[in-house]
Amino acid sequence: MMPRHIFLFLLSEIYQVSAATSDVKQGSGVITATLGQNVTLPCSCENDAVTFFTWYQQHLGDKPVIISTLMKHKKEASISPAYKERFKVAGQGGVNNLVIRDVLLSDSAIYYCGILEYNTVEFGKGVFLHVKSSSSKTKTVVHQSALGPLRVGDSVNLSCTVHAESCAEQQSFYWFRHGAAQPAIIYHNAGECIKDPGSHMRNCTLNLPLKSVSSSDAGMYYCALASCGEVVFGNGTRVQIGGDSANVPSLLAYFLSVALAVFIIVLLVLTVIMQKLKNKSCSTCKGSAASEATGGELNSHDADHLHYAALSLNRTTKRHRQKDNVTADCVYSRVRRE
Repeated sequence: MMPRHIFLFLLSEIYQVSAATSDVKQGSGVITATLGQNVTLPCSCENDAVTFFTWYQQHLGDKPVIISTLMKHKKEASISPAYKERFKVAGQGGVNNLVIRDVLLSDSAIYYCGILEYNTVEFGKGVFLHVKSSSSKTKTVVHQSALGPLRVGDSVNLSCTVHAESCAEQQSFYWFRHGAAQPAIIYHNAGECIKDPGSHMRNCTLNLPLKSVSSSDAGMYYCALASCGEVVFGNGTRVQIGGDSANVPSLLAYFLSVALAVFIIVLLVLTVIMQKLKNKSCSTCKGSAASEATGGELNSHDADHLHYAALSLNRTTKRHRQKDNVTADCVYSRVRRE
């Protein structure tokens, strides 16, 4: 049985590695280069606690091999003998760029930038360098079918067909991912192959199942064949996550915000209208009350503000004329006091 102190030590080391957040800034996915071209793979880290930078190369199906080691404050890196001729590290401080001159087909591999922080080693996501030649040694055709937009939670199989010539070396099939939020993970796939009768060609079918996709699965997926010292890529299948349920909360929040804004505007308009109606009603009430008050005042003081006028009217007719009959009419007029 493992001693307790050793178990606790290993547990603490595992916890430190898993809990540490990666500070390595390295490009990921697939980089394509032409035979003989110069390529620069960038890498940097702004953590002051980092003391060493490293570069590792991993060929398909092999284990990682160290390329270089660079102390943070030194100008020159230590390059492994197998890479000294064409590989160089450019940078100082927090920069650790790998420069490859005159790339060869054998340079097609995954390259990891690593850092050493105290007793913790961290790596970047890794980038696959695909070196292709204008004149391929193998007769290989890799075809990938197109794919429509997916929704979050959907499941799909990415299909790929390979028509390749049989090779003395072992043929291996892989899936690469580029442009996704996740690292450019390589999926090894055995494939189902059928040999054409009367020829050296084989037809192979590959499927990559994607289950319960999320937004992090979006990107370009490449089917590739590694055979006879070359890696042949397909045209790629783009995985798009459209109309996913992850957007539903944001859309719902947007519509609720618009509805709330409209409700507030309508409420303000109704408040203004009600205030105007209230003011108008109050004005009418005050006017009626004033009129009643004025009318009551006049009724109570009518006797004090009456003026009398006497008018004499002489009525003369052709038949009968009364000289002495004078009718006196009294006309009352009420004058309102201002």
